[in-house]
Amino acid sequence: MSVELDNELLNVFLIEARELLETLGEQLVDLEASPEDSELLNAVFRAFHTVKGGAGFLGLNAMVELCHRAEDLLNEARNGAIVLNAGLMDALLESLDLLNDMMRAADAGVPAEPAPRSLLDRLVIPGRAASAAPVALAVPISAPRQPAPAAAPAKPYDPIEDEFEALLDAARADRAPAPASTGTISDDEFESLLDSLYGTAAPGASIDADVPSASVADAPAAADSNAISDDEFEALLDQLYGTAAPGDAELPTQAAPVAVAVAEPVAPAVAPIAAPVAEKPKAASAPSEKRQPAAAADTTVRVDTHRLDSLVDAAGELVLVRNRLTNLAPRGTNDPMERAIGELERVAEDLQNAVLRMRMQPVGKLFSRFPRIVRDLARQLGKEIELVTEGEDTDIDRTVVEALADPLVHLLRNAVDHGIEMPDVREDAGKSRSGTVRLAAGQYGDRIVITVTDDGKGMDPEVLRRKAVEKGLMDEEQAARLDERECYEIVFRPGFSTASQVSDISGRGVGMDVVKTKIVELGGTLSIDSRVGHGSTVRLSVPLTLAILRVLMVRVGNRLLSLPMSNVAEVFELAEGQVQELDGRVVAAHRNRALPLADLGNWAGAQGRGGHVVVVQIGHQTLGCLVDEVLGREDVMAKPLGPFLKGVPGVAGATITGDGRISLVLDLAGLADDSGQVLPSLRMAV
Repeated sequence: MSVELDNELLNVFLIEARELLETLGEQLVDLEASPEDSELLNAVFRAFHTVKGGAGFLGLNAMVELCHRAEDLLNEARNGAIVLNAGLMDALLESLDLLNDMMRAADAGVPAEPAPRSLLDRLVIPGRAASAAPVALAVPISAPRQPAPAAAPAKPYDPIEDEFEALLDAARADRAPAPASTGTISDDEFESLLDSLYGTAAPGASIDADVPSASVADAPAAADSNAISDDEFEALLDQLYGTAAPGDAELPTQAAPVAVAVAEPVAPAVAPIAAPVAEKPKAASAPSEKRQPAAAADTTVRVDTHRLDSLVDAAGELVLVRNRLTNLAPRGTNDPMERAIGELERVAEDLQNAVLRMRMQPVGKLFSRFPRIVRDLARQLGKEIELVTEGEDTDIDRTVVEALADPLVHLLRNAVDHGIEMPDVREDAGKSRSGTVRLAAGQYGDRIVITVTDDGKGMDPEVLRRKAVEKGLMDEEQAARLDERECYEIVFRPGFSTASQVSDISGRGVGMDVVKTKIVELGGTLSIDSRVGHGSTVRLSVPLTLAILRVLMVRVGNRLLSLPMSNVAEVFELAEGQVQELDGRVVAAHRNRALPLADLGNWAGAQGRGGHVVVVQIGHQTLGCLVDEVLGREDVMAKPLGPFLKGVPGVAGATITGDGRISLVLDLAGLADDSGQVLPSLRMAV
């Protein structure tokens, strides 16, 4: 193939191959746990086979060679010649990692380094020679093609062209000597070959009369068959992309013929494929089961993510314009303008929801990365751990999925390293040797909740208090006042770790504080529950989407602030005598409890009266925010503030209100410091 790869074909291959390899990682881990699962083994084999085929078409020889070796090994397992042990699975997983590296190299337009010989040798069964990687059509369908004269320059390998020429040679073998190859085939020949490969042509199609009718005259008749078997299809793929490994699944002595719908009945033009063992011919498909045209089944379109982002931005701007028109329209007059704006509101909301759904993707796409991580870490630590995932079909915004990757990796590493005990310790405690880490996702309103649960040793609040004092995070008196839930929150402090020794996995006091920082940046919350001897659960809650937010608009002095509705619990008017002081903090007596108060005016630098209280939920904390006026709910598009104001605690962005003013969008989770207390600038003076 030409050195200058067609960018469009390469991009399509990279997209599809990435999806295959993402799924393949999870499948390999599952296969290691269930090596007897033939369906899973076949799925893994087909994945390597498909990637090899696409790579061969694009001339990515290093990828072809590696996939071919992995395919050889898996085929031996399919035939029952070997059992995939831990060493072979390690080699397959390393091959997967290397394939991902080769994909990145192809995407960057640089040649990929070939697989190291040590890895290729590990993919070969001891005592058996590896089959040659496909470089040209190794098994001709009919008589071998004559090699080119020695003096002739080498022709670049094109597997598609060679395959079609071989099929044409087979088709013409019984009629006349094959003419000199011109490197091209006619349209009629092309359609005839496609019909031979994939089954009966569409109703009304016809084949040129020069297609032979007796190339498989000795084969059993199957004029009413519309399909070919899986084995025959794989045999054709092997002919297209290279010889299958020795010991491949046995093929029938004669391939079952494929019926071709023509004006006059014609025998199919596929030559029989020789094989040592014959199989019973499969029953013909019912005539009514017609293969649907490919165009009818193609209901998806790949769209560049930048285009989606532009569409979301446009939808967000439409929301802002809608808000302004709603603010300007006369109300209660039944004016035609009012009715038209009402229609605009409904259409804008439908468009907004449709655009947001386009950005959604299943969280399972993210979860598929983690079985490999847990498996490798458990092997490194000498533990037996099973990862169970739930709620993979839960849809979430693409940008949120990408932002959750690192926090979830930290949580899983922490569960494997700190949570799950060694097998002997678990047995002594009356547990099974194998621990379980459960990763679950679910949607609750406009929030996505993800939990990471382990059935390990749990966390002891007394140990956490003692470690906090030892590390100077608080004194003994402060530690003694912490309840259990507050003790668990200590693990999110920078520099905190309960590990007795530092390793390359954990123990340095970083990781959990990074998790909290990332989740807070997403407008999310984080909490921990634990029972000594039973395990721990980390629960994180993040917005369904970051594109368009529903907020409660409030006024403090002359400033407008937007509070995310996902955090707002209720609003009430502050009555005289309701404000009190308790343990040096200002609280409001509300619903038979002391509600801590925070002065948003003091934080925003605005003088306000604070006649209303907005009750917000921040993790496990409940806080009352003092405001002057509650203006109502709005859907807004939060814009980042830029590098100069990025990282300001409590600010998620800014938006434009319906009357054209600017409002800060608050990040309520960021209004608390590391100790879980309200920021000093928010505290209300007595």
